[in-house]
Amino acid sequence: MHDRLSAHRHSAVKPVPLVDLQAQRRRLGKRIDDALLRVCEHAHFIMGGEVADFERRLAEFCGTRHALSCGNGTDALLLGLMAKGVGPGDAVFCPTFTFAATAEVVALVHATPVFVDVLEDTFNIDPDSLINAIETARSSRLRPVGILAVDLFGQPADYQALKDIASQNGLWIFADAAQSFGAQYRGRRVGQITEMTATSFFPSKPLGCYGDGGAVLTEDDELADRIDSLRIHGKGSNKYDNVRIGVNSRLDAIQAAILVEKLAIFPEELAARQLIARRYSDGLRHVVRTPRIPNEATSAWAVYTIVVEGRDRDKLAAGLKAAGISTAIYYPLPLHQQTAYRDFPSANGKGLPQAERLAQSVLSLPMHPYLDEATVDRIIDEIRWLARS
Repeated sequence: MHDRLSAHRHSAVKPVPLVDLQAQRRRLGKRIDDALLRVCEHAHFIMGGEVADFERRLAEFCGTRHALSCGNGTDALLLGLMAKGVGPGDAVFCPTFTFAATAEVVALVHATPVFVDVLEDTFNIDPDSLINAIETARSSRLRPVGILAVDLFGQPADYQALKDIASQNGLWIFADAAQSFGAQYRGRRVGQITEMTATSFFPSKPLGCYGDGGAVLTEDDELADRIDSLRIHGKGSNKYDNVRIGVNSRLDAIQAAILVEKLAIFPEELAARQLIARRYSDGLRHVVRTPRIPNEATSAWAVYTIVVEGRDRDKLAAGLKAAGISTAIYYPLPLHQQTAYRDFPSANGKGLPQAERLAQSVLSLPMHPYLDEATVDRIIDEIRWLARS
């Protein structure tokens, strides 16, 4: 009976995508077209002037000295670890509730990712679990060197708590801000909170290009020089003077030109995301568990994720799908349980229960700056209706 009623209610309703990149395209169409044409006309596609222009604007936006673009967000993480000299025998601590790229880069430099549990209310790395993970690493005769903290769904991790632990244990902190670019922590923008920050310009990210792209942000001149070398085959004075083993990871001029135009409207889009998130939270706080943002932080709202316990999550997702409303599950399986990563150590050498519970209960709703109030209200009303049925 419920399925028939639902089909009748939604027979002529417009589908709602998780992210609507076409809406932004309609706003920026001519500006993007003109920017692309300029690149095509000068034909300096690799490391053209648009790349340097974008890096300068990006650093200014974040309030940091250096912004070094690269091929994608995963490469940004990899370049940072290479610049720090991470290698065999080193332990790098990362949350298990994240995308594979976070741990993947640690393994790629032949170091050991050590998985840490997360906090259920913020989805970010749990400081208490981190302390346990450090002891686990030492008991495994690994050398603790750094923390790869993830700002999941757009909210910065609790960096003050992490810095206290890092200073007590001689660790550096590298922020994986693929989802939080544009957010703030204690009045400081993402990009100036830690020694290094990596971000991604994958199309669905808060600041996305029309393909792959990424960047590393840092205040450290020496790190910046090293990353600049590493991203172009370990160049020295020029690309034919190779002073270290590097990689080929450059942002092309076409993507940089697109990002310059997108960065110009990015503050407006961040403000729109805040309003949409607030509307979601006001409408859903008594129906499901809504995201909690501590007073000292703001979120970039890359994703708006609710928590729905048990099998009710899958039932709600199916109901929303029937109503033409897209949802996603980020992430259905924590890294420490995945085939490629399950042999790496975890805090306490045991399961990571908070991440395991979240994987069974999180559900991400449509989120982008061009969601209108009527569409948000439709999603809220549908969730309320499904929760009652």
